[in-house]
Amino acid sequence: MTDICCIGHITLDKIVTPENIVYMNGGTSYYFAHGINHLPRRLTFKLVTSMALKDRQAVDDLRALGVDVDFHPCEATVFFENEYSADQNSRKQRVLAKAAPFSIEQMEGVEARYFHLGSLLDDDFPPTLIAELSRRGIVSADVQGFLREVRGHRVYATDWKDKEQVLPYIDILKLNEHEMETVTGKSDPKEAAIQIASWGVREVLITLGDEGSLIYAEGRHHHIPAYPPKKVVDATGCGDTYSTGYLYCRALGMGYEDSGRFAAAMCTLKLEHNGPFDGTFEDVENILLHAKKKIV
Repeated sequence: MTDICCIGHITLDKIVTPENIVYMNGGTSYYFAHGINHLPRRLTFKLVTSMALKDRQAVDDLRALGVDVDFHPCEATVFFENEYSADQNSRKQRVLAKAAPFSIEQMEGVEARYFHLGSLLDDDFPPTLIAELSRRGIVSADVQGFLREVRGHRVYATDWKDKEQVLPYIDILKLNEHEMETVTGKSDPKEAAIQIASWGVREVLITLGDEGSLIYAEGRHHHIPAYPPKKVVDATGCGDTYSTGYLYCRALGMGYEDSGRFAAAMCTLKLEHNGPFDGTFEDVENILLHAKKKIV
């Protein structure tokens, strides 16, 4: 029995910012695997991923770091182009290639306490697969891919067409402020969180950029502050990093607020460089300790 299993495609990403253009691997599963691998190994972790055989170097690199990877080759690797303006909270996105959806057969023999679904596009996870995983453990998901409709190569925000069917099977859901409005039609995070919870989600995580984040669970709202980075280099993967820190802490038995604060501090460190989180547990604790001293 694995403690946390993350499922998702590893992508090829082209990151365009006002300063430069960078090519790198990405995707929720990639950022999650690297992020959790930098935290103390108090939990067991498995990655289930898929990409073209010719691009499998990313998988080999993760295995060389000691990550347990179930790799399922497919014909194409997901290829994203992310273009950021000076405002790192907004981006334009194109999809230049897609991979096949995940299947129940690929999850044969995989057992975990927590399953995190790293959705990138709306057909990555069929409802039947999500229902099956909910019978095996706690299901966490990032909503972003479920709201991405591809027309040509452009990505457009759309409502989650299967949400009422799927959300009862999802225990933990992460959204940002734009996604919550798409899903609920509400602009107030507290109202949006209550609406999502009414559809069956037990823990609602809403990230609000430099305004921090909101966690709604057991009928209570918990506001989590944002910790300012020394500099903003790359916001790609920040939401995935938040999920990584939050689930790591929750799987260790920590409460909602402590888990959210740890996740937020991880995001601060991730913002300061390109690529996945590469700090340490002590780095995260130092941010939290510094913030606590400032309050006192």
